Amino acid sequence: MSKLVIAIDGPSGSGKSTTSKGVARALGLEYLDTGAMYRAVTVAFLDSGVDPGDTAGVVAACTGARIEISTDPDAEWVRVNGRDVTAEIREQYVSQAVSTVSTIPECRADLVARQQAIIAAAKAGIVAEGRDITTVVAPQAQVRILLTADPEVRMARRKADLGGDVDQAALADQVLRRDRDDSKLVNFTQAADGVIGLDCTHLSLQETIAAVLDLAKGAQPA
Repeated sequence: MSKLVIAIDGPSGSGKSTTSKGVARALGLEYLDTGAMYRAVTVAFLDSGVDPGDTAGVVAACTGARIEISTDPDAEWVRVNGRDVTAEIREQYVSQAVSTVSTIPECRADLVARQQAIIAAAKAGIVAEGRDITTVVAPQAQVRILLTADPEVRMARRKADLGGDVDQAALADQVLRRDRDDSKLVNFTQAADGVIGLDCTHLSLQETIAAVLDLAKGAQPA
């Protein structure tokens, strides 16, 4: 690996995205939101009209989708089959359907390959965040972090991200239910060997970014 790769995993609402973007800006690196890629292929599957119970159909819709995603931390956009879905992927109906995709091994394998290609193409280096970046997508990253926070804090942060316009049931669905579903295939609650656990329950965003930057100080591209 000839460039700096920082891998950050964690449960919903732990602050992975905002922290990763802040770190990428500070270090002049690219940024990859792998969760947005899962949401993007979910839109592709929903657009196809395939029944969620038709696993083969879901896999075909997802693996056949053309996904384009920005890796600029200051200019986020996502396109599915040429259509801009940057705002759409954050809609509640997409959030409710993401687990249909993320719990299918074939869909995960396809997305892992796409994510690894994006990381490989990043010239200066990249901060990639998600569920399985430290263990599956980029296990050789120079910095591997599992970012966690108490459930109550995570739900409050997600509610703030959504502008407060979401009911408690929908919030629990986005944060807790998705964690339960995805944990069937990926362990993002306990740090694997070589992965540094960082609990940000009592840290501000700037303190969390500073902590990650401190961990990255000693990491030099091989």
